[in-house]
Amino acid sequence: MKLTKGKINELLTQPGCEHNHKKEGEGKNKSCTQQAQPGSAQGGCAFDGASIALVPITDAAHLVHGSIACSGNTWGSRGSLSSGPNTYKMGFTTDLSENDVIFGGEKKLYQAIGQLITRYHPAAVFVYSTCVTALIGDDLDAVCKAASNKFETPIVPVHAPGFVGSKNLGNRLGGEALLDYVVGTREPEYTTPYDINLIGEYNIAGEMWGVIPLLEKAGFRVLSKITGDARYNEVCYAHRAKLNVMICSKALINMATAMKERYDIPFIEESFYGVADMNRCLRNIAAFFGDAALQERVENLIEEQTLKLDIALAPYRQRLEGKRMVLYTGGVKSWSIVSAAQDLGIEVVATSTKKSTEEDKARIKQLLGQDGIMLEKGSPEELLRVIEKTKADLLVAGGRNQYTALKARIPFLDVNQERHHPYAGYVGMVEMARELDEAVHSPIWRQVRQAAPWEIWQQEHESLLHLEAE
Repeated sequence: MKLTKGKINELLTQPGCEHNHKKEGEGKNKSCTQQAQPGSAQGGCAFDGASIALVPITDAAHLVHGSIACSGNTWGSRGSLSSGPNTYKMGFTTDLSENDVIFGGEKKLYQAIGQLITRYHPAAVFVYSTCVTALIGDDLDAVCKAASNKFETPIVPVHAPGFVGSKNLGNRLGGEALLDYVVGTREPEYTTPYDINLIGEYNIAGEMWGVIPLLEKAGFRVLSKITGDARYNEVCYAHRAKLNVMICSKALINMATAMKERYDIPFIEESFYGVADMNRCLRNIAAFFGDAALQERVENLIEEQTLKLDIALAPYRQRLEGKRMVLYTGGVKSWSIVSAAQDLGIEVVATSTKKSTEEDKARIKQLLGQDGIMLEKGSPEELLRVIEKTKADLLVAGGRNQYTALKARIPFLDVNQERHHPYAGYVGMVEMARELDEAVHSPIWRQVRQAAPWEIWQQEHESLLHLEAE
């Protein structure tokens, strides 16, 4: 894949993107209006996004062609787990020096690939370009092709230097690498009429391990996971699925649309967060296949799981009833976690809309009601103002917002990719309830909110002076 202006524009204007606000009726084929902007790499560059999308392929090696700093970028802080190989957790880099920048790093890259394959025998090697190697013009495609022929191992070039755009664009560039070099290159041992792919799910904190057993119990077979806890081979034969289930469509929508065009695989967009979303997901997949027996099986499973869930959540609902939450996250989580919190008796007084579509915003309005606050931007100052105004009991957001919560002296819960607890599916709902309960009722907050001894002394001293003055 050549990284051209046309290719970037194509990825930024996906017709099937969830940010296409007119999915039905007039204008339904109008493309997404997302555009690259100066400074859009702040908070995550394209290289970061590509690694997020591809590194969860656990039996592959991921080689960063650039400085050693890029290799240690952000992956270590993400909680994507593996049920088998741990090759994906090893950091490989060509560690370019100043001489390599001047004379070129292609020879060093070829040698690094050879050493990596000889020592670790990965199923495949993904080679990532970075800002430096893209600027000096190293020919990644040629080196990867030569190394693949020499070592008889798939070598996949990933053209996603950080300067080309945001993390989201990098996700899609990673998807392009899979489409160009991986998907469709092998065949599965067998197929079933109910084979599905999960796209855009990265198994953060092992969330898929609570969802896949449900899908299998309902009668669906997860043929390929793209890419959480995936193996290279299963991504290769993803083209034989009957349906693609998009979990984070903003990230890999280009894969879903391309597979629909190339392999005639339809896709639906779903969420695993909250009871209502999980129920809807199971029902929508069953409805797609149109099998009455399968739909009945799904309804029985939902009834069984909901009954168990009501029993498990009962004590948490008692303790969380009436608590007030400010939610600051993005995409479908901006409303799906609202639904999950309300199911626990928590009142969500504000949520973010920064990465939300018009459809998402409509759902948020419906869930929050007229008094709910919708945050377009969530600077620390704005969050603190909203927390004070709404008298919120806790803040639920990404990890970097925990210091805002500490400043406001309220509990905090991390719901983004750095977390270590799974919140998806029915099992995840119980885990989320437990985490919220522990956060809200931790005795530390009672102590934190008390005045310090010197503040008490100051107040008493001022009162005494005031009385003497009178």
